Amino acid sequence: MTTPSAVEALPYEPSQLGELLGAGWEELLRSGYRWMLLGRALDARMQGLQRQGRVGFYGAATGHEAVNVAAGLASARDDWVFPGLREQLVALVRGHPLATYVHHLFADSKDPARGRNMPCHPSASEVHYVSMSSVIGTQVTHAVGVAYAQKMRSERAATLAFFGDGATSSNDFHAGLNFAGVFQLPVVFCCANNQWAISMPVAHQTATSTLASKAKSYGLSGITVDGTDFVASYAALARALRLAREGGGPSMVEFVVYRMVPHSSSDDPGRYQPPDWSERAAQHDPVERLRSLLGVQGLVTEELGARWRSEAENEVRAAVEDAESTPPPSPDSVTEDVYASRSYLPARSGG
Repeated sequence: MTTPSAVEALPYEPSQLGELLGAGWEELLRSGYRWMLLGRALDARMQGLQRQGRVGFYGAATGHEAVNVAAGLASARDDWVFPGLREQLVALVRGHPLATYVHHLFADSKDPARGRNMPCHPSASEVHYVSMSSVIGTQVTHAVGVAYAQKMRSERAATLAFFGDGATSSNDFHAGLNFAGVFQLPVVFCCANNQWAISMPVAHQTATSTLASKAKSYGLSGITVDGTDFVASYAALARALRLAREGGGPSMVEFVVYRMVPHSSSDDPGRYQPPDWSERAAQHDPVERLRSLLGVQGLVTEELGARWRSEAENEVRAAVEDAESTPPPSPDSVTEDVYASRSYLPARSGG
């Protein structure tokens, strides 16, 4: 585990925290930290299980936790979320049960998708969280479509569209931002720039100084935020979502984060990353940065933090045990949810 002395600290005073996070900022920080601990415990456990062959695939979000938890806490119930590869924690923070998500990872009979969707691609309709696509950037235009519907219905809601740095070179990025800008849609484009599009570094795919600067070409405001800073991430998301809901139009936030693990369980970053990348990334560990801030503000003791970490690990362990004791989907389920029953078909008019 990263030692606190090696981590870059978050430089905030109480007055700044109140201004950026609003009333109740102390509990917000505690809640954010506990969710980040759960995400870190989930990633560690699932990566180990995948290596043992007990789950088929996993894409960890280690290093992205501050952005994901901030998005879950800053978004409202009626908002919609279109994730990229590493936003599963957003669904959990918004209320999707951990046990259900783990059933999905094991593709068992309690998996809402009945094992038909690729692992680590959950869909959680009860929290307005749409299954991601492994095709790069397609979720951007899908999100814009929902935002267009929100505007047509005069809903006081917004849509979050997540994607990585690599997706900013995709056709859907152009089409989505252009359409959102023209029609002034209530959508927040969230670019999780972890500086690697699998093996491609950002400098090799764009000449722009920041990815957020691309938003200006479409008539959107774009800002760059330290995505390893929970406070900055939450403040930026809350502001952008509020603006979108109030009719202020779309915006883009580029969150600069550090990918602290392989791109997925199918990747070997040792073949392309600099030898010191892991050490550099560890200096910006978002979980430890928030832990350090909580300690400085006197909001969490070492003993309480250790207890929360243990509780998170136990929660993940219990969900895994439940999933491993659940049988796979029955063969008969292959045709369930495929055909509509007669009771769902519209009645015919006339003779």
